[in-house]
Amino acid sequence: MARKKKELPVIEQIEITDVAAEGKAIARYNDLVIFVPYVAPGDVVDVQLYRKKNRYAEGRVLQFHRYSPLRIEPFCQHFGVCGGCKWQHLPYEEQLKFKQKQVVDHLTRIGKIELPPVSPILGSKKSIFYRNKLDFTFSNKSWLTPEELQSEQTFDCRNALGFHIPGMFDKVLDIKKCWLQDDISNQIRLSIRQFALEHDYPFFDLRQQEGLMRNIIVRTASTGEIMLIVVFFQDDTDKINAMMEYIANTFPQITSLLYIVNQKANDTITDPMMMLMAGVVARNAAKAGLDYIRTLL
Repeated sequence: MARKKKELPVIEQIEITDVAAEGKAIARYNDLVIFVPYVAPGDVVDVQLYRKKNRYAEGRVLQFHRYSPLRIEPFCQHFGVCGGCKWQHLPYEEQLKFKQKQVVDHLTRIGKIELPPVSPILGSKKSIFYRNKLDFTFSNKSWLTPEELQSEQTFDCRNALGFHIPGMFDKVLDIKKCWLQDDISNQIRLSIRQFALEHDYPFFDLRQQEGLMRNIIVRTASTGEIMLIVVFFQDDTDKINAMMEYIANTFPQITSLLYIVNQKANDTITDPMMMLMAGVVARNAAKAGLDYIRTLL
């Protein structure tokens, strides 16, 4: 007979007091340290524990009783779901303070290192659109948010092109706008998604390992150069050529446009044949060939 899973308690009206790694914050209850995501120091919340060890536990917020005065409104509509950005509910200056505090604490308390006075972190000039490479995944079963599930809306089309839900290999959130990379990345992604939908290109089924459209990789550079790699699962020459010609014609600013047919069960793309559709790979592409691109992935 299977053992009944022990139901963990709800901790009511507990105050968040500090930040931790991986986008989580900390509350303390008696001798127990509780890690909670998407909260800020100063929040007072009810927390449902879902994992408990001797000295620490992990939980999720059930209800807010008081919001931290440090909080700001997240600017991304996907915040709290996709997992790409952990601290949008805190001003960037506060994020730097807490990150510095965490580093100093690790060195002094855990590492037992005596430090001289520590200068403040020098923050980045850009707090949005600062990444130069993003990978997006196609899925025929998009992740539905709790709000979508509770609505009366029907979802006949579940095709998505976006990010994996943290910890779930087969769950993909359809991304409307991502603030991590230059906005040309959003334009390219949404245009490819629309073309695939209009022409009935099958989005990938991550569990059954079938479909045509698998991934796209967008790399942007401070020089203005753009690289796009489209990853297909099926070797359908007509559909591949139609998609790649559409992209080349719609986005002539793409410096290097490539595609791969990857029929393996994993997403590594360093071994399949890479095809250059348009543009150049690098200034020394004629000498190095497409192998150079593998150093950039």
